[in-house]
Amino acid sequence: MIQSMTGFGKHVVQLPSKKITIELKSLNSKNLDINARIPQFYREKELELRKMIADVLVRGKVDFGLYVEITGEETTAEVNQGVVKKYMQQLANITDGDDLKLLELALRMPDTMKTEKGDIDETEYEAIKKAMKEALSEITNFRNEEGKVLETDFLGRLKKLNELLGEVKNMDPERLDTIRERLEKAVADLKVELDENRFEQELIYYLEKYDITEEKVRLANHLDYFESTLNSNDSNGKKLGFIAQEIGREINTIGSKANYAPMQQLVVQMKDELEKIKEQMLNVL
Repeated sequence: MIQSMTGFGKHVVQLPSKKITIELKSLNSKNLDINARIPQFYREKELELRKMIADVLVRGKVDFGLYVEITGEETTAEVNQGVVKKYMQQLANITDGDDLKLLELALRMPDTMKTEKGDIDETEYEAIKKAMKEALSEITNFRNEEGKVLETDFLGRLKKLNELLGEVKNMDPERLDTIRERLEKAVADLKVELDENRFEQELIYYLEKYDITEEKVRLANHLDYFESTLNSNDSNGKKLGFIAQEIGREINTIGSKANYAPMQQLVVQMKDELEKIKEQMLNVL
């Protein structure tokens, strides 16, 4: 079962004097890239929270937000009176204004508020971790649902690729006959005496260069391998990407050897289906 890297999860926990919200949003990325927005008070727990995310989400560009809303009377912020008075004195030296106006200007300046740094309450942090687990569970469910949509799309395109490969197989004898006739006509137009045995040997050698038997077998095997990997227990986006590259290699070789317009048209259709698979592959975990 594959999993998408696109997802969203959110959980809110209500404490006696605070409302804490955890939000997680993820998009596709080659590696795990976590962008965290955490209030300064909780920075000491950032590494542990990042590890919780990494253990579950594994890969993707993840935006993580921890938001705290004070709902009670609790506050650790105080006016830094010494700094404010100093600002007011300096402002009074350069502009006219009453104390109320100077105070308003001073409070807009840096460091006018100070926050008393205390220890994070253990009960509060346990609630944060529980909220994180709930948000991770929600984003995982989101990713799984998106993965089902991707899997349905992949299976449909694999079916189409197998159908096109079947047409290639059915067309191959006709293609070789056409190439043979074309060569025989070209030689006949030269109007020269030929050793029939030698010509037949050269013709067989020439046709072997256009033989696509191995490519057809390998392509069929790669398509089967892609489907079996889709059905594995883990989401293997990188592995599926490697298999898609091998599928593309065999399709390209068939195209270069075809030398027959109807088969090359089938190859173009196969390339189109594979390109759509590769585009969606960017979202697979």
